[in-house]
Amino acid sequence: MIHYFRHLLIISSFIVLIQGCNSNPIEKRKKRTLSDEQVDSIALIYDPKKADKRIDDFMMNLHRKSGFNGNVLVAKKGKIIYEKAIGWADHLHRDSLKINSVFELASVTKIFTSTAVMMLVEDGKLKLNQDVKEFFPDFPYDGITVKQLLTHRSGMMNYVYFVDDLWKAQKKDERPGITNQDVMNLIAEHKPTPYMKPDRKFHYNNSNYMVLGAIIEKVSGQKFSQFMAANIFKPLGMKQTAVYSKAEYTKIPADVVGHDRTWRRSVAQNFLDGPVGDKGIYSTIHDLFLFDRAMRKGSLLDTSTMDSIYTPRNEMQRGHFNYGYGWRTFVDGKQKVVYHTGWWHGFRHIYLRQLDKDVTVILLSNLTNGSLLKLDELFNAAGMPVVRRSAYSGSGQNSVSDDD
Repeated sequence: MIHYFRHLLIISSFIVLIQGCNSNPIEKRKKRTLSDEQVDSIALIYDPKKADKRIDDFMMNLHRKSGFNGNVLVAKKGKIIYEKAIGWADHLHRDSLKINSVFELASVTKIFTSTAVMMLVEDGKLKLNQDVKEFFPDFPYDGITVKQLLTHRSGMMNYVYFVDDLWKAQKKDERPGITNQDVMNLIAEHKPTPYMKPDRKFHYNNSNYMVLGAIIEKVSGQKFSQFMAANIFKPLGMKQTAVYSKAEYTKIPADVVGHDRTWRRSVAQNFLDGPVGDKGIYSTIHDLFLFDRAMRKGSLLDTSTMDSIYTPRNEMQRGHFNYGYGWRTFVDGKQKVVYHTGWWHGFRHIYLRQLDKDVTVILLSNLTNGSLLKLDELFNAAGMPVVRRSAYSGSGQNSVSDDD
C-alpha cells in the first residue's frame, strides 16, 4: 500500500510539473509542430473555380470603376471563400501582384503592437498603469500610461509632423531611417507641445504606438523586429511577415510599391519609415488570415486578455464605432466587428474580423484612392454588417488621414 501511494505521489508530481511547464505563456507560444503546419495548410486551401461569384463580380467592378489595386481575401468560419490578386505590384515596371505579394501594412501594424504589449503584460514584464517615464526618464510629459497609449488617450502631438518639420527646417538628408529611440530623444530635447492633457479624450495618433514600440524594445531588450519575429510571426507560421525599418535596411526588401492615386509616381520611402510600432510590419493576405485564426484559437493570449483588447475604451462614435487596445470596434446589437485601417506612403488597407459570426475580410491596396470607401456590397455578400461610416477616422468622419 505504501508503495502504491508513493507511486501515485510521483505520478501526481509529474503531472503538476507538466502542467506548470504548459502554463508558461512564453513556452506555450513558441511551440510549433508539424500539426500546426498541416492545420495552416488546410486553412489556406482555396479553389479559384469555387470562388464566390457575387464577391468576384463586385471586386472586378471595384477594380474597373473605382481603381482598386491590391489583394483581397474573404473567409467564413475558417474557410477561404474568395481570394484574388488584382492589378500592379509596381506600375512603372508593369509587375503584376501575386497572391503572396508582401504589403507594408501601415497602421494595421497597430494590432500586432497591441498584441505584443498584452503578451508582455501577461508575462508580468509590463503593467497597463505604468508611466512612460518609468521607461524613459527624460520623457517630457507627465501622467501618460501604457493604457493611454493603447487607447489613443495620451494627448501627445503627432511625431510624424513634428519630426518632418524638424528635418525640413534643418535640411537634413531624408533618406536614412531613424529609430524609435531617435524619436524619443528628439521629443525629450525639443519638448513639443502636446495636443491636450492625458486621458482627456480619444485622439488617434501615431505617436502612441511609436512610443509603445520603444517600450517593447526597452522591456524585451530586443529590436521590435526581433521581438515580433520570435514571439508572434514564427510561432504562428507567418513566414512572409516581417518588420522592415529604414533604420535597419537601406532598401526595404519588398517588391510591392506604394503609389499615389493617379499612378503618376511611386511614393518614396524616407526617414519616417524608420520608426516602427505604429507601422513598419510587412505581410500578406494569407499571413493575416493565419493571424486571425490564431487569435480566435487563443494561441497568443488568454481569453480574458483577448476580451480586454476588444473592449471599447472610449466614447462611442455615432452609436457604433469605438477603439479598444489596438483595434477599432463596430458593435450593432449582437454583431461585433473588430478592424483596423491603414494609410501610409501609397498603401491603403482595411482588415476586418466579425467575432460573432467568424467572418474575415482583408483588403490590401498599394494605390491610394477612394475604392475602400465603397465596400457596402462586399460586406453584404460576406454576410457581415456594413462598416463604412467612421471606418477611416477616429473623429467619426468619412475622411481619411495619412496616418490612420
